Amino acid sequence: MDLSQRIIRTAVDWSGAGLLLADYLAGRFTYRSRDEWCLRIISGEITLNGQTVSPETLLALHDRIEYRPGDIAEPPADLNYRTVYEDEKILVIDKPGNLCMHPAGPFFKHTLWHLLSTRYGTIHFVNRLDRETSGVLLAAKDPKSARLLSKNISAKRYQVIVHGTFPDELEARGFLQNANSIIRKKRRFVREMPDAPPFESAATYFRKVASSGELSLLEATLFTGRMHQIRATLFSLGYPVAGDKLYGPDEKFYLKQRSGELSDADRKKLLISRQALHSAFLEFTHPETAEKCSFTAALPAEMSQLIFKKGY
Repeated sequence: MDLSQRIIRTAVDWSGAGLLLADYLAGRFTYRSRDEWCLRIISGEITLNGQTVSPETLLALHDRIEYRPGDIAEPPADLNYRTVYEDEKILVIDKPGNLCMHPAGPFFKHTLWHLLSTRYGTIHFVNRLDRETSGVLLAAKDPKSARLLSKNISAKRYQVIVHGTFPDELEARGFLQNANSIIRKKRRFVREMPDAPPFESAATYFRKVASSGELSLLEATLFTGRMHQIRATLFSLGYPVAGDKLYGPDEKFYLKQRSGELSDADRKKLLISRQALHSAFLEFTHPETAEKCSFTAALPAEMSQLIFKKGY
């Protein structure tokens, strides 16, 4: 495993078949302009099916593109993760709120994967947290342990800060579907089964921990594990997550962040620099001893200060 250089590999699907190579790269990897991608192709950093080609090469279904970037400037990240527990089979990590788990976009060395792989060799994440979500997560040191752990996580609880005064408790059982937003990956929660797929069932129990007239701190217990489940559910219920660019009060913040146009005034409205979501508790069965294990991660300072700064 080469940790010194990132290699980005992708296969062309139906959405890319028939496009010019330069157009495909500019549309999918937006951190470079089309002209910049052309220069990368011409320099030989990018190959198609193992061969150097021109930027105007037409792509076919299942073509293999490989990119070996040499000088992508990685955005800053919080690299100060904490090891909560370690033995011969597993790692339990408390992840900070500005750290990608896996290489993505311009992130490679500034990822939890790279930090742990440099220290331990190959590791296998068992649960996943978004870049801006902090808290406890589980990794295995071998594939067999990872498979066993993935089937034996028995409880997950999160803490989340939302806008508004939330009820004392609320159980949200329903479905997650496409939100029909300009942002493709955005989802919404509905209680009635949608008329047509795609959709997924979703169930979350929320309990209010603290509140002011403006913000509420909740504990969220997951009964299903769906992408964006907590954030999309709360947004659809009318309680957007503080600091959330996608599921907060205004999804335009997400587009502004992608384009580098997020202003100081925007950041002030967001209240906190990242989405106020924290993985607080994880319970699972150990893959070797079969013992029930549980671990917690304390609410990070930036979230604690936000909700308790006025003595809520």
